[in-house]
Amino acid sequence: MSITLHPSIDNGFAATKENFQGGVLNCNCESNTVRVKLSGQTAHNHACGCSKCWKPEGAVFSQIAVISRDNVEVIANAEKLVVIDESAAIKRHACKECGVHMYGRIDNTNHPFFGLDFVHTELSTDEGWSAPEFAAFVSSIIETGTDPKDMTAIRTRLNELGLNTYDCLSPALMDAIATHVYAQNHA
Repeated sequence: MSITLHPSIDNGFAATKENFQGGVLNCNCESNTVRVKLSGQTAHNHACGCSKCWKPEGAVFSQIAVISRDNVEVIANAEKLVVIDESAAIKRHACKECGVHMYGRIDNTNHPFFGLDFVHTELSTDEGWSAPEFAAFVSSIIETGTDPKDMTAIRTRLNELGLNTYDCLSPALMDAIATHVYAQNHA
């Protein structure tokens, strides 16, 4: 079985470029392209199987990284952006014409990831972004139509690519969430 996960990870991926200073993300519109400038390197880049994240046509996973919201600036065609689901914890700002999610923002100041924006670095032609480190919410791809019998092969392929698979976030991020919750409960 040939497994197609995501065009940016299927054949391996470039290593993170040291001292990378950021770049620009572009939506898929041929004209009046939404452009978002990221001033700095991203972190925690990963393949995500959740049903909320934007995926390129034919991809089973999305590819998501985070960056400080202070380093995210819409520099062209901001009027084309719309929040997909106002009730979601992550407010995903998408181009209302092509549907591409340009960034996701958390407004809840009590959320463990408040201050971080979620971005799709594959929308950039700049090279050097943080490389994917793991695969999260892997079982969730079943919710979007993946046959459960294919899961062993999918996990095997992700591991071959060097991406440990989790049905939540990576242990480091889960520890960060638990630490945040503990601090809030013991303040």
